[in-house]
Formats: sequence, structure tokens, C-alpha cells
Amino acid sequence: MIEPEGQEQQRADLAAALKELRRVSGLSGERLAVRTGMSQTKISRIETGRALPSVFDVQAILRALEVPRVQADELMELARLANTEYRDFRTERRTGLLQLQREFEALERDAHEIRHFLPTMLTGLLQTPEYARATDIAAQPKALAKRLARQAVLYERSKSFTFLLTEAAVRWPLLPFDAMAVQVDRLISVALLPSVRLGVTPFRAPLPVSPLNVFTIYDEVLATAETLGGMIIMRDPRDVAIHLEEFREFERFTLWGTDATDLLASLAAEFRARA
Repeated sequence: MIEPEGQEQQRADLAAALKELRRVSGLSGERLAVRTGMSQTKISRIETGRALPSVFDVQAILRALEVPRVQADELMELARLANTEYRDFRTERRTGLLQLQREFEALERDAHEIRHFLPTMLTGLLQTPEYARATDIAAQPKALAKRLARQAVLYERSKSFTFLLTEAAVRWPLLPFDAMAVQVDRLISVALLPSVRLGVTPFRAPLPVSPLNVFTIYDEVLATAETLGGMIIMRDPRDVAIHLEEFREFERFTLWGTDATDLLASLAAEFRARA
């Protein structure tokens, strides 16, 4: 179980344990750096808690120090816990959502390939201003403006975005029907961008699994999953792999290219007919 109040302690415990193991082994930071292929500066930052080591970093250090299997397994589990972060939305709303939008922006800026799985609603990068204002971010104008400004990243040709939406996410009437038609038009226009691959899983697709929640995968090294209460940030390769496998499974039942935009055009027409 992820306990938000215990995350900082887990990271501190991990740093202290790794430092103590190196000290007991008799290795200097410089020698450990050579054995692991890391820089001495990185080793120092890990041991002082200024840098969170990845699961792979911890594995490399434990191997270099020849830590016994049982102790190594315990520290690897601690590393996995330290690399999983929980952000509850109650706190984010109370302290302000602008910082959260800045953190999303930083993730998008640093990643080259980003996959969004959207079974229930549209992500901020796809939202029209009216759709964004209909969400809970509307109460904080600066955060709303930052969410919309983040959309500029979609025009960077050096990046690759894949948006996998269910038909249910597109159809959910968060706005009046005429405004929903404009939102679907926005999806069609985004689908035409060189950096974007956008697909829609239609109702008629025979799905072997049920979509559980929204998640995003950044460069296959980090995944975020949203729940009703908050967001989980996962850096453990095993957790990232599970989400990547789920994403690829749904890709098989999803319409892409003109098949997707044709379906979206029909949904936009349906919304306008009902307006």
C-alpha cells in the first residue's frame, strides 16, 4: 500500500542503506562509481538523498557491492516503493493546481514518446477551452491557462504522441451538444498533426479486457495513473511494463488514421444534429 506520508522516509532509508553498505564494503564513492558505470557525483547525490536512484541504479549498486541475496531483495523492494509516488487531488486543489500543470509540462518537455490511454475523458492536451473550463480546474484561472498553453508541445516534430480514446470518452456529454461537436472537431484537427497518432476504440469492438483508469506512459520509463482520489507516479520498470502491455492490447481493437477521423466526424455530426 502506498502511504503518502511515508514516501520521504522510504527514500531517506534507501539512501542511508546504500551509503552504509558502501562504507562497510570499504569502497570509496569513486571506486563504486567505476564499478557501476555511474559518475561519482551521482553516487554522492544518491547517498545524500539529493537524487532518487532508479530501480536499475539500485540493482547496479547492490551487484557492485556484492550484497547477499536476501538483503538485496529487501532493498530492491524498498527501491520500488521509493520509486512509486502518490499525489492526492485534495491536497493539489488546496495548494493550487498550477504547480501540477507545471509538472505535467516538465514531463512532456523531457519525454520524446508519450502514450495517453483515455477510457473516460479527454486529457488536457486535447481539450478545447470550453471543455477545459467544464472541469474542476476552471476554479483556478492560472492553472487553466497553463493547461491550455501546454498544448503547444503537440506541434513539436521531435516528439511523438499517441492518444488512445474510447468512443465513450469522446461521447461523454460534458458540454452542450454544439460545444461537444466543436470539441470533436478539435480531436480531428489534432489527429492530423505530424507528431500525433490518435485512435478511437469503438463500441462495436469485442474487447477482451475492461478499461480501468486513465494512464500515461512517458518514454517507457515512467507511468502515471489517475484514480478518483489522486495520481500514482510509477518508475518501477515492472509497473511501466504492465501499463505498456495494456496499452498495446487496446491498440489492437482501436481505429487509427482515416478510420478514426471518419468515426469522429460522424460523432461530431451526431452532436450537431442533437444541438
